[in-house]
Amino acid sequence: MVDIDISGGFWVFGYGSLLWNPGFPVATQKQARLTGWHRSFCMRSIHHRGTEEQPGLVLALDRQEGAYCDGVAFYVAPEHAEKTLAELRERELVSSAYLETIQQLKTAEGPLDAVAYVIDTVHDQYCGGLALEEQAQIMATAVGGRGPNTEYLWNTAAHLEETGLRDADLSWLADRVKVLTAGQ
Repeated sequence: MVDIDISGGFWVFGYGSLLWNPGFPVATQKQARLTGWHRSFCMRSIHHRGTEEQPGLVLALDRQEGAYCDGVAFYVAPEHAEKTLAELRERELVSSAYLETIQQLKTAEGPLDAVAYVIDTVHDQYCGGLALEEQAQIMATAVGGRGPNTEYLWNTAAHLEETGLRDADLSWLADRVKVLTAGQ
């Protein structure tokens, strides 16, 4: 965890489930871009969307030269900051596969610093570089404490489309998993 001054509120970068289920009061939000990182199903989920026996996949920010990730910056007002940060840490740092960082985001109004959870590439849950078809096969069947991996995928893909932040790989995965799960 990093030392975060939350006395004036703080920003959080959403790029996956936070987009459709922030789980905290949002005072305002704006589209934002994080450079040097990309959205990737590179984290095995053994709690929320899979189990240790049958891990699912969830999104993480994976460092990549020349990459970027479009998402949403959520502002948490000072009166909600302490509780929200504690809840985010409980949710995002459940297995220590994510690292809590402060990243500079680009927005239409200028840069801002935000809390962003990125993958720890030396953690055993890291699985960067899986082929899209392998990702689809995993997500089609995995289920964890927060529900099926399919729900996570489809909600994230749909929300990205709705907000104009389309992600080609995520859209392909959503369509492919629908085919794989048809008739189930």
